[in-house]
Amino acid sequence: MDFPLPHIGQKIKKLRELKNLTQSHMAEEMGISQSAYSKIELGETEVSYNKLNRIAEILGMSIDEISTFNEQMIFNVMHNQTGNGFVVYKGVSENEKRLYEEQIAQLKSENDYLKRVLDKMLKD
Repeated sequence: MDFPLPHIGQKIKKLRELKNLTQSHMAEEMGISQSAYSKIELGETEVSYNKLNRIAEILGMSIDEISTFNEQMIFNVMHNQTGNGFVVYKGVSENEKRLYEEQIAQLKSENDYLKRVLDKMLKD
């Protein structure tokens, strides 16, 4: 069974970005070229069940979680008269909340590490 794109490709892209993963990383994990992976996200190629399953594994999700992901349920970007955007909170599913929490934890860890390196450099 193949999954029609661009729907699934756009969802994969958003989820990959939430995980701070590059297309190159995804392609390497899947054993395909970066350009072949890019075509998946762009909707230029259909995704087999096996490829989608592998993408889900890399993202730490299920195929169902990928297919039901709805970015609009998270944020609704609106523009004021000057063209500056603001974000209206719309609610987050448990899985989306977990993704954000993982990303925040990763950033905090990186920040702590960089602080330690900086402290060490300033002491030396």
